[in-house]
Amino acid sequence: MAVEVLMPKMGMAMKEGTVSRWNKQAGDLVSKGEVIASISSEKIEADLEAPANGVLLKITVSEWEGVPPGTVIGYIGHPNEQIAEETAATATFQTAALEKNLEEPVAMTESATIAASPTSAKEVKISPVARKLAEAAGLPVESLIGTGPVGRITKEDVEKAIAEREAKQAVAAEDDRLPAVAVEETTEQLPVTGMRKVIASRMMASLQESAQLTITTRADVTDLIALQKKMNEVTQKEHEIKLTVTDLIARATVLALQRHKQVNSAYIDDRIHRYGHVHLGIAVALEQGLVVPVVRYAESTSVLDLSRRIKALAAQAREGTLGMEEMQGSTFSITNLGAYGIDFFTPVLNSPEAGILGVGAVQETPVFIGEEVQRRSILPLSLTFDHRVLDGAPAAEFLHTLRKYLEEPYRMLL
Repeated sequence: MAVEVLMPKMGMAMKEGTVSRWNKQAGDLVSKGEVIASISSEKIEADLEAPANGVLLKITVSEWEGVPPGTVIGYIGHPNEQIAEETAATATFQTAALEKNLEEPVAMTESATIAASPTSAKEVKISPVARKLAEAAGLPVESLIGTGPVGRITKEDVEKAIAEREAKQAVAAEDDRLPAVAVEETTEQLPVTGMRKVIASRMMASLQESAQLTITTRADVTDLIALQKKMNEVTQKEHEIKLTVTDLIARATVLALQRHKQVNSAYIDDRIHRYGHVHLGIAVALEQGLVVPVVRYAESTSVLDLSRRIKALAAQAREGTLGMEEMQGSTFSITNLGAYGIDFFTPVLNSPEAGILGVGAVQETPVFIGEEVQRRSILPLSLTFDHRVLDGAPAAEFLHTLRKYLEEPYRMLL
């Protein structure tokens, strides 16, 4: 009997998962434990392994379609094994009924029948991705022919209809021998799902729901870099860990937040919440988007422990093993674009936090020290803060304190 391949539940808060890529196609041989697809949900992306040996008999959920966890997305069985039509139809119906954008009323009795009328767009069986693609192209969904299960219209059906329409328009233009006209450029349309969808909604909400302002400064980190190099001679040899400038910036930020608790705050339900502990968010860039794992109780950690935890969380993020609980509850965040050669920029608040620090690229700059010109390492810093919580002066005081720690790094060791 065919084995069902189910959409996994990745995290307690997961409501919908998306098949971002099928590594195998129907008819391919698969081995138990072999990666057959990539699954994304909110800020987590993971590989989906085959639950059994055999042949991938059927794929019931196309790429970029979102379905609730537990939904059957495919079947694995013996070569030439047939899936009972009733079983396949039932699984398809259950999947469709669970999808957010496909909530169709079902007639329960004869008295609930609807007067005969032309098929409406809402009544057409069509995947959410196909519906969006058809709407963007101006195609009436009721005019499309579905080739999916139970006559459901798929993304491929819409793409075929668009291609046929463009072909007809090209033939008509050639037959009429009209002068060359501007043809609408074909663009690649990517559905916004999973991690990208969450980032988009949260960033828009952040900008719409808070009064954001960014101020900038420069810190001379020449001595900080020298200290980092000296400390590494010991930490790499005795503790097998390499301290980075980012680790020391994180430590300085935690110390500055303890002295300026109003920055370690959030605006929630018309109240300012000032936190007693520092839960530091460190932004990590992934191919699929951005995640912000959280170092909890960062004020209680040493420089070495802070470095270890930052590196461990970043590694988990890149491996796709971060849990939702490890990306929630931050009170202040740091985002570093220095590796990309960026100087100053405007970070967007990680709501409901009151502040986020943007770190740019270190620049070797000639600076007057007394009467002499010296080569110094200058670090650009950008602080975005919520003006509902902070005014410009206390935000500037925090940035001044942070700069003091970075320019006189021995203060971090006292």
